[in-house]
Amino acid sequence: MEHLSHKRKITIMMAIIMAMFFSAINQTIVSTAMPRIIAVLSGMEYYSWVITIYMLTSTLATVLVGKLSDIYGRKPFILAGIVIFMIGAFLTGFSKDIFQLIIYRGIQGVGAGIIMASVFTAVGDLFSPRERGKWTGVMMAVFGFSSVIGPTLGGWLVDNFAWKWLFWIFLPLGFVAFFMILFLFPKVETNKSEKIDYVGSLFLSLTIIGILLGFSWAGTKYDWGSWQILSLFAGALLSLVIFIFVEWKAKSPVLPLHLFRNDIVTISNVIGFLMNAGMMGALIYLPFFVQGVEGISPTYSGYVTMPMSIAMVIMSTVIGRQISKTGKYKKYAILGLPIMIAGMLIMAFMNSVWLAVAAMIVFGIGLGVGMPVFSLTVQNAVKPNELGVATASSQLFRNLGGTIGIAVMGTIMQSSLVRNMEKEAASAEGFNFENIDPALAKQLEMFHNPEMLLDQPKLAELQSTLPADVQPIISQLIETLRDALSASLTTVFLAGTALVVIALLLSFFLREIPLRTSNAMPEKEKEKEQDVAFKNPANA
Repeated sequence: MEHLSHKRKITIMMAIIMAMFFSAINQTIVSTAMPRIIAVLSGMEYYSWVITIYMLTSTLATVLVGKLSDIYGRKPFILAGIVIFMIGAFLTGFSKDIFQLIIYRGIQGVGAGIIMASVFTAVGDLFSPRERGKWTGVMMAVFGFSSVIGPTLGGWLVDNFAWKWLFWIFLPLGFVAFFMILFLFPKVETNKSEKIDYVGSLFLSLTIIGILLGFSWAGTKYDWGSWQILSLFAGALLSLVIFIFVEWKAKSPVLPLHLFRNDIVTISNVIGFLMNAGMMGALIYLPFFVQGVEGISPTYSGYVTMPMSIAMVIMSTVIGRQISKTGKYKKYAILGLPIMIAGMLIMAFMNSVWLAVAAMIVFGIGLGVGMPVFSLTVQNAVKPNELGVATASSQLFRNLGGTIGIAVMGTIMQSSLVRNMEKEAASAEGFNFENIDPALAKQLEMFHNPEMLLDQPKLAELQSTLPADVQPIISQLIETLRDALSASLTTVFLAGTALVVIALLLSFFLREIPLRTSNAMPEKEKEKEQDVAFKNPANA
């Protein structure tokens, strides 16, 4: 599609941006509202699973659609992704308990994975690597804009309306996006002669599922050394070995192994994995600090995260244009990652809402500077007919990083919270309920549950029903809960910081090749690509 007129490309980009915005806004709108939803449906122990299942299904959809879109084109998959996402959003609003919420969010994840895999690859079809810098910045800005209005709108909606409207309010936008893609996106020639790698897809899926379930359940549902967790990891390892063998022989592999002999692809994907593991694992728990520790309502919680999104929108747009102008990208990775680290360190030691805002600004600047780089590096380093699968590999590693990061940080959060609660109970400030009326003591024990801090109206209502003479005790209990939660969050944020530090160290080893001005690879690059590729016996 690179040969299309500039006007035609802009028209197609409008349709792509609409589809992406529909998917993105439905993700960001629930961020500040999720603690309240969990409190209403109950099941804080499954909180990370609501996020994990979304990431799991979107990850599977992303990597499987990458190769299929190289064969059948991007358009049918963008349309299918929108429809599946809309069905998932509609059903989510009818969730009666935490388990239904998890299932329906999983359906949404499938749609989101298909959309994201297709739209980013479509940009690669339309523009040369040099031009993609600008458009990648625009796409990041679109996601950033949804991050600006989403959390605030989500907080306001959950404070003033039934939470189901979070998932229904933008459904009309889905219809608009669907018909824009249907009528504006051009038909392209497909390569239906290629065979679908069903066996490779199966074992790749089994590998991903085993890894993600193992990390999600380890330390929470089961002990790390339990037979269930060890079996999952063993099954994932076995599936991986079979997958590698299958891909080595496949004529049209779902994830070509030779991609990972390209050092640019490998290092970029590992950095993307670490960045998302640290970023998602830490940021998903920021509302716990704002709402749980500081007692801010979901509406105002959205205002706290808004500066990050604004900073990211501005910086990603500026940096995207600079990358397109100069064709250079490595310096922005090396500059952006330290700024992200600084923002996460502020999160680890913040003790007020204003410090949380400062952390969001710094982190957003770093995210806007560094994040656009690593998709461009991967797309620039592969042949045009591998754009879909290469982009999918990049998003696969990012999604894996985000999902594993959330799961591991959730384990860290839960174990640290239990440890801090036990420490508080054993301290001199612990409370003895032996001399208190048993019925009243039972009510006071409810204030040992940190989940109560996430539903401020319910907490205030319960507190108002208790006698005035025990109000000082209740205030101390709540303060103890907040101290324990705050200490646990510090541990989570520091763990996330450590992962981004490793990503920074790896970025110094990223080889930089100038961004091409055409989708066609120069002969020298073709020769280099062939030199580093695996020799696939099936293609010999």
